[in-house]
Amino acid sequence: MTQSDPYQTPDAAARLQAQDLLFQAKFAALAFLRPDTGLPSVSRIALATDEAGCPVSLISTLAEHTCALSTCPNCALLIGEPADKGDPLTHPRLTLHVIAQPVHRDMAGYGDLRDRYLARRPKAKLYIDFADFGLVRFAIQDGLLNAGFGKAYRLTAQDF
Repeated sequence: MTQSDPYQTPDAAARLQAQDLLFQAKFAALAFLRPDTGLPSVSRIALATDEAGCPVSLISTLAEHTCALSTCPNCALLIGEPADKGDPLTHPRLTLHVIAQPVHRDMAGYGDLRDRYLARRPKAKLYIDFADFGLVRFAIQDGLLNAGFGKAYRLTAQDF
């Protein structure tokens, strides 16, 4: 038995919904592979976007996911949270397949990205300059938007 592809081609409304979910997200679930076992793991990270709309986070070198991303930068982000009421599976969510790219302090544009991140996440001012913290940009490869029952879309990087 073959299963048909449940994903639709995104229209302008679906692309806008995916972009809005990403831009409004304060956090995401980060899926990565553990380098010691190869098993998948998930961590919650704070989220913002850069000037081009790519997701950005501030992560500590002490975190397991930072070590994992330096070994294998391919990862995924799950964005979107259910509302207080209703079936959680009917609320929109966005999965992004991304490549983690560290943004080092000596790189061009670091200061602007730091300022933009702090504008979206002002509490990070307490630790953004600690030696064990660094910004990471997630380059979007593609995505899956589940906009509710019967509304699933396969997105390309260009849709963002």
